[in-house]
Amino acid sequence: MLTDTDRTCIAEAVAAAELTSAGEIVTIVTPQSDAYRDVALAWSISIAFLALAALELAPTFYLGLIERILGLWAHEWTPRQVLGIALTVAAIKFLAMLLLMAWRPLRLALTPAPIKAARVHARALTCFRIGAEGRTTGRTGILIYLSLAERRAEIIADEAIAGKVAPEVWGDAMHALLGPIRAGQVGEGMVAAIGKVGEVLAQHLPRAEDDENELPDRVIEV
Repeated sequence: MLTDTDRTCIAEAVAAAELTSAGEIVTIVTPQSDAYRDVALAWSISIAFLALAALELAPTFYLGLIERILGLWAHEWTPRQVLGIALTVAAIKFLAMLLLMAWRPLRLALTPAPIKAARVHARALTCFRIGAEGRTTGRTGILIYLSLAERRAEIIADEAIAGKVAPEVWGDAMHALLGPIRAGQVGEGMVAAIGKVGEVLAQHLPRAEDDENELPDRVIEV
C-alpha cells in the first residue's frame, strides 16, 4: 500500500501541520473497510431465486432441455422429480455465484455504492473512537481515513474542531486526497489532504505556546 518514503512524508506532513495548530491529526490507511460477505450471500440467494423463477415461467422449455441433455425421450415428469430438479438447479446456481463472489474485484464491483459508503463511514467512526476521540486535552483530534479498495475517504473531527468547522469545509481536503489516489499516488494524496486540513485547523484552532504533541504523527495501517 505505502512505501517507506510515503510513510516518512505523511509523518512529516502531520508534524508540519501541527506546528501551526492545536489540532492533532491522525492518519489511517486500510486496504478495505469491509469484506462484504453479506453482499456476496445476497447475490447468491438472488441468483438461485432467479433460476427458480425461470423454471416456473418456462417449465416446458427447461424440462425439454434437461431431457435432451440426459438423453430422455418423452419422459413423464412426476411432481417429486420436478421439485428435485428445481432444488438442484437452485443449489448449483447459489454455489456457483458464491464461488464467483469470492473474487474480491467482482464482489466490490457488485456492491452498491451506498453500501460501500456506509461501511467505510462506519469503519472510520470506529477507528476515530479508538484512536482519536477524547484522547487529547482539548478534544482536538481529527482523523483522515482512507480505504483503498473502495477508493473512499472520511475526515472525522473531535468535539472542539467539529464545533467550529462545518463538515463541508473539508471538501477541499477530500478533493486533494482522492485526486492523486485515482492515479495510484497514495502517499502524495495523503500529504496533500494533511496540508489542507492543517490550513483549516490553523485558522480555527491556532497553536498555543504550551501545546504538546499528544497523538502519534505516523500513518497507521490497519
